[in-house]
Amino acid sequence: MFYIHQHSCISPQQTFMFVDLETNHKPVEKKLKAIEPAYDKIPPGVLRRMGKAVRMGVGAALPLLEDLPAPAGMIMGTANGGKEDCVKFLNQIIEYNEGMLTPINFVQSTPNAVAAQVGLLTKNHGYNITHLHAGLAFEYAMIDADMFISETAANNYLLGAVDDISTYNYYFEDKAGWYKKEDISNKVLYDTETTGSIAGEAAVMFRVDGIKEDATAKVIAIDTLHNGDENIMQERLKLFLEKYLPVNEKIDLLLSGENGDDRLMKYFTAAETIAGKDITIARFKHFSGEFPTATAMGLWLVCHILDQQAIPGHMIKKQGSGTAYKNVLIYNNYKGIQHSFILVSLP
Repeated sequence: MFYIHQHSCISPQQTFMFVDLETNHKPVEKKLKAIEPAYDKIPPGVLRRMGKAVRMGVGAALPLLEDLPAPAGMIMGTANGGKEDCVKFLNQIIEYNEGMLTPINFVQSTPNAVAAQVGLLTKNHGYNITHLHAGLAFEYAMIDADMFISETAANNYLLGAVDDISTYNYYFEDKAGWYKKEDISNKVLYDTETTGSIAGEAAVMFRVDGIKEDATAKVIAIDTLHNGDENIMQERLKLFLEKYLPVNEKIDLLLSGENGDDRLMKYFTAAETIAGKDITIARFKHFSGEFPTATAMGLWLVCHILDQQAIPGHMIKKQGSGTAYKNVLIYNNYKGIQHSFILVSLP
């Protein structure tokens, strides 16, 4: 268990600094691309050498590190961060016959470049790590932070996730059938009965520790599962809620990672069944797009929902009997094989 005190998000929607959750920007060329800010907190000489994933991650992180005690560690999750620069570097090896290679692409191509750059820019020499577990990368970063905080509650950590739409990764994922073949609006994403989703990207950062005072939200528990059987997933979710949901309390909201891919609907339907009949069900992948660490943006949205006690209308799939939100379950599924359950509540 740990508490979230601050959060920041650069995404395909207006989520950075000025937040507007009611406006839902449409995809361009079947991609929900991030709305990047001016990055005025990053030195220009450093910024021009950064790849997209790195500048998004650093840009989202720096506002959370101003005028506050230095974090004891920086813990990130990513699946594709740095992949674009990695391919550029590999192409240079061939083009220059292993001769005079540009070091910038090599430096930016490693997945831990975001956490490393934040550490360098803020002169932070604490714990610095990046988790790479495809669709569970952010969840394992959360578990890592949770273990540290359970040992020393007063220490704060920068917890985050970054994934971008790189040209090469998009090509391979598209060929594998994970994106819609048809060019559709995200406003009708859930009305389609075809395979695939819409590509998305985001950088999401949180300041977390074990202190309740002035917290925005409390992460009660996280669990993950690697299995393709919806019955096993359903039983695991049932046990998760029985173990971690406070006695005599119920789920008020299920934030579902439903993404418009008809192959995955059986998993989301199973999660809805376990969550209960009278709860509100909301979805966010039409807002963020699909990417491995999309759960991070789901958690960011939950922080806003708990704070405002309101859900944007375009996110609601089914309105429950109550309009107050205390306990929220986030269920995400990545490619039908990686599942995550996150239980979040008011502090």
